[in-house]
Amino acid sequence: MRRITGIVFFLIPFFSLAQTIIQGNITDDIDVISGARVVLKDAEGAIKAYTFSNAEGNYQLQTTIKGGAMLEITALGFNKESIELEIQDQSEMTLDFVLQSEFVALNEMIFQGRKDITQKNDTIIFDAKAFAQGNEEVIEDLLRKIPGLIVESDGTIKVGNQEVEKVMIEGDDFFERGYKILTKNMPAHPVDKIELLQNYSNNRLLKGVEESNRVALNLKLNENAKRIWFGNLTLGHAPFVSENRYLAKANLMNFGKKNKFYFLTNLNNIGYDATGDIRHLIRPLRIGEPASIGDDQSVNNIIHLSAVPPNFDKQRTTFNNAEMLSLNAIFNPTEKLKINTMGFLNWDELDFYRNRETFYSINSLQFINTEDYHLKNKKRVAFGKVDISYNISENEMIEAISKYQNADFSAYSNLIFNSHSTAERYKNPAEFFDQKISYTNKINPQKVVLLTGRFINEKSPQSLHVNRYLFQDLFPEVQADEVNQSVQHTMTFAGFEAHLLDRKKNKNLLEVKLGNAYRKDNLRSGFELLEGEILLNKPENYQNDLAYAVNDLYAKSEYQFTFNNFSITTKLGVHQLFNSLKIENETYSQKPFFINPGIETEWKLNKKNIIRASYSLNRSNADILHVYPGFILTNFNRFQGNHDGFNQLDTSSFLMNYQLGNWTDRFFANTTFLYSQNHDFFSSNSYITPDFTQTQNMLIKDRKLFSAFSSVDYFIKKWDGNMKLNVGYFQSDFKNSVNSSDLRIVETQNLSYGLQYRSVFDGFFNFDAGTEWRQNKISSSTDYSFTDHISFLDVILTFSEKLNLEISSERYTFGNFDSNKTYYFFDFDTRFRLIENKLTLMLSGKNLFNTDSFKSQSISDISITTTNYRLLPRYILLKAEYRF
Repeated sequence: MRRITGIVFFLIPFFSLAQTIIQGNITDDIDVISGARVVLKDAEGAIKAYTFSNAEGNYQLQTTIKGGAMLEITALGFNKESIELEIQDQSEMTLDFVLQSEFVALNEMIFQGRKDITQKNDTIIFDAKAFAQGNEEVIEDLLRKIPGLIVESDGTIKVGNQEVEKVMIEGDDFFERGYKILTKNMPAHPVDKIELLQNYSNNRLLKGVEESNRVALNLKLNENAKRIWFGNLTLGHAPFVSENRYLAKANLMNFGKKNKFYFLTNLNNIGYDATGDIRHLIRPLRIGEPASIGDDQSVNNIIHLSAVPPNFDKQRTTFNNAEMLSLNAIFNPTEKLKINTMGFLNWDELDFYRNRETFYSINSLQFINTEDYHLKNKKRVAFGKVDISYNISENEMIEAISKYQNADFSAYSNLIFNSHSTAERYKNPAEFFDQKISYTNKINPQKVVLLTGRFINEKSPQSLHVNRYLFQDLFPEVQADEVNQSVQHTMTFAGFEAHLLDRKKNKNLLEVKLGNAYRKDNLRSGFELLEGEILLNKPENYQNDLAYAVNDLYAKSEYQFTFNNFSITTKLGVHQLFNSLKIENETYSQKPFFINPGIETEWKLNKKNIIRASYSLNRSNADILHVYPGFILTNFNRFQGNHDGFNQLDTSSFLMNYQLGNWTDRFFANTTFLYSQNHDFFSSNSYITPDFTQTQNMLIKDRKLFSAFSSVDYFIKKWDGNMKLNVGYFQSDFKNSVNSSDLRIVETQNLSYGLQYRSVFDGFFNFDAGTEWRQNKISSSTDYSFTDHISFLDVILTFSEKLNLEISSERYTFGNFDSNKTYYFFDFDTRFRLIENKLTLMLSGKNLFNTDSFKSQSISDISITTTNYRLLPRYILLKAEYRF
């Protein structure tokens, strides 16, 4: 807590100075001017604050300077206006401007109007060259330099705290939510502008009608990168290591007006993830949005072989051999017809190494389990998509999206469990087909009707073979030496939805949805006790054969009332369910009816202060994973079973958010509180022994969760940098039962806080530094707690336009060992442009301290686990990039 107090006192001087608000309106002789740049300079001409006029032509900025100042207004196509100010002790100044048109040649106007950041209505435009520092290899590297954009370690891109919907090229979308394939592979040098699209609509006919707070990115290319074939080839090799480390990737592109092509490939065994989570590509989730029926429908696998990496750079523990090929094309045969096609292939072999020691303390029972684990995962994914959209007229369109995936996942593990050899063999061939058709009709500028139909079929069979028998206590009459678990799971979904959006003249919005969603799961599982290849027994309570069907006939409505700066939205969902469960030869049915109400409010106190709040009461239906009655072996020594029968679960939640400023301002703060109560929830009734664990879900009342998160961003002009402060807290309490005990109350608390500073100097030197503390505590019959500390420092040295160097260092400290355990990592990347726009030589060094393992601890209500992970050894990678 002393660290938090110090940070708060450090920030006080920046907020305690007297603020003067300068605001007003900008127009021409006819209309308001949006996107005009407003700059405040002090007496010496130094920029002290800036902003842009919004869609209504209004602007507002804050300053702490006193005395003489200059306010300048510039807008593309208008003469610059400036006015001298004398700022004394005023708390507020109102200054309106009427700009005069600037009559110049078009190319001259573009040149004079060029700015690093401009705004046009809901679009903010960044000049890529103004923010590039020379060390950018792919789009992801460039986006890290754009103010306001956050690129997380896994490649997720956020604006403030909100993830972007997509990353487009010249207005066309290749990958939807799977945009990481683009940002992790496409070279950065062709990009001229980066457009941030606010209030974005995925359907062009909904723009201006739906209530959207979504954001998206659009990459505008240099003129010399349009309508021609171009690309790059990068080859890398690590010659000074015993293992053959390599990287090979290529991009081939042509972005014309009518047709666009983007082909890419990536092969590497240096731990680099070139795809991100491909589930975002195959199943982009847009739950609750227009035409999103079926987005939340998929098969969830029951068998899982554990390969969870520690909470740090995933690339350091990834022993991979990955190959990826993506072929993407967009055709516009006519002005009304667009065809978007994709072919995606991905192969990978992943090795994962860990040693684990777990100390269990359960009532009076105490024991230690040890694991020496090597898991080899193999995967092959083939995915294809065709998206056809046809504009029937200016106000009507129809879209058909077809997807098909054929994949094969397999794994083999070598495990030394409690000093005895154990092997697992796992197979999971999977197939997926998805067809969606949607029709949109914009009846008038304020009213839109959408009709959507969808069909999904998915198959995901699993099998697990273990060459060791650990269940003598469960089946004492059987003398087996191996076990086998099989799961056959298929899912079919069919749904139809009609959606009306009606924006009233007073800006109120009515939404009505009428639909029917049908899902049927067929699940058959078998657990077998073997002696070699001879079947000895199939235990009775460890088999499943069931069909579970749910038909949801629903009506949902929302109405948003708008009163100047205050809005309130009422929500109501009415559901009539028809549940059918067939277990072997017995059939059960249920027809529950329920209503889900909700309310949301938004209050804009002024342009800088916004308060949002929402409350909802939701009832949900139990899915197939909480219905099957027999136990299923989920890994080499763990069974999972369920509470029998139909169940509906009630949850209520309250959320409040306070936003101070906007993410484009010099100061921006965002705080969110969430309280949720599960009035019914599935907890666990576990029987734990040194050899195995058997868990059965049970229905329990009342589980509470509370979370709070606050972030502060402040651009310090005097120091030419951006400071970020994050504080997060999570608390939950639930109940469970272990080894026939009474219900145990388990409380969990997590607190994290950190500070980051990133410079934006004009010179050859820049840096990015941060530190974070994570406190964890869990309480049940005993209390466990520990604190982890993570720090990093990245230094960028731009010696010239041809040569730059980036140095990265990380420090991890774990306070839950007998003595604090600290790890250091040091990496570097350097680039030298040998031939401008043709040949670049690169040198990368990873894990230069050659840290070969990484030890961390985790806690639960019954155990303390110490895990030692194997890391990729040190290597130096020589790379060359050739552009063509």
